[in-house]
Amino acid sequence: MTYKDLQQAAESRRSVYALNKNLPLTNQGVTDIVEHAVLHTPSSFNSQSTRMVVLFGAEHEKLWELTEGALREVVPAERFEPTAQKMAMFKAAAGTVLFFEDQKVIRGLQEQFPSYADNFPVWGEHANAMNQYAVWTTLASADIGANLQHYNPLIDDAVAREWEIPKDWKLVAQMVFGGIAAPAAEKSFTPVNERVKVFGI
Repeated sequence: MTYKDLQQAAESRRSVYALNKNLPLTNQGVTDIVEHAVLHTPSSFNSQSTRMVVLFGAEHEKLWELTEGALREVVPAERFEPTAQKMAMFKAAAGTVLFFEDQKVIRGLQEQFPSYADNFPVWGEHANAMNQYAVWTTLASADIGANLQHYNPLIDDAVAREWEIPKDWKLVAQMVFGGIAAPAAEKSFTPVNERVKVFGI
């Protein structure tokens, strides 16, 4: 593998919303990708505070049914149709990865290193984001589409009850994945020279 291969993988990672249940890998193959990411993604102080739950099939569909139920309580019925369509789109995918941060680990680090106490929740979010990116990019390299959602904290309690999530796990994001039914939309880019400064060459 060359650095160009890594760059190509990064370019292939896009938000794909038109997904289906036809995965090019087995469920175990997807699980292997998630497990590899959680093992090999860096974290501050080697905290390893990121946690993930992978939902396939009926369990995945259940997530989006309970999310729809939670949203019906806060979105007016006369304006709910676009939300219902969005939930159906997510439900049509093959699975979802739930990303959590273990607050017990964060608290332990805060107690052990009080000088950095305010930083550990932020650094935990950084590690979680890197795990999200690692999973997403690897899925893309396997021709699996994905998009990232954030229905927390609206669904936190329901998710914790349904899948017996430990009380210290804080839900951070939901990554919907599946076979690619239609490619991602065109992407626009802010010029690189407006975002990167280089000195000394």
